[in-house]
Amino acid sequence: MRNKIISLLKEKDMCVLATVSDNRPHCSLMAYITNEAGTEIYMVTYRNSRKFRNLVQNPAVSLLVDTREENMGDDRRKTKALTVTGTVEIVKNPKRAESIRTRLLRRHPHLAPIVQANESEVISVKVRSFLLLDGPTDAHFEGIE
Repeated sequence: MRNKIISLLKEKDMCVLATVSDNRPHCSLMAYITNEAGTEIYMVTYRNSRKFRNLVQNPAVSLLVDTREENMGDDRRKTKALTVTGTVEIVKNPKRAESIRTRLLRRHPHLAPIVQANESEVISVKVRSFLLLDGPTDAHFEGIE
């Protein structure tokens, strides 16, 4: 099952990132890439954004990756929804951050203004668990050690 989860995570490249600050949830549509193992997810955001301020205050996050676009109409029962929980770290190492920025641009060239901005930060979500909902009733949970 882990291979199926990682394949879905790598196949897709957009997610909804949920953050919380002062007991108020906030969701953001985000482009992402992963490491080879699928245990880290990388994104970039502006330092002055609400999501970044939330992450600094509370690094616990949840992400939603899904297949709803491919499964419209009668095929909705085939929709997969992957919930990822983890902890965010700001990528401080300049060489590592630059490498991630380069990879992000390759996958998401439309993000160039954000990726190349001096006011942006690369963030890494260290995955703690996956919950894959395969259709409306089949769920599979995997914790990461």
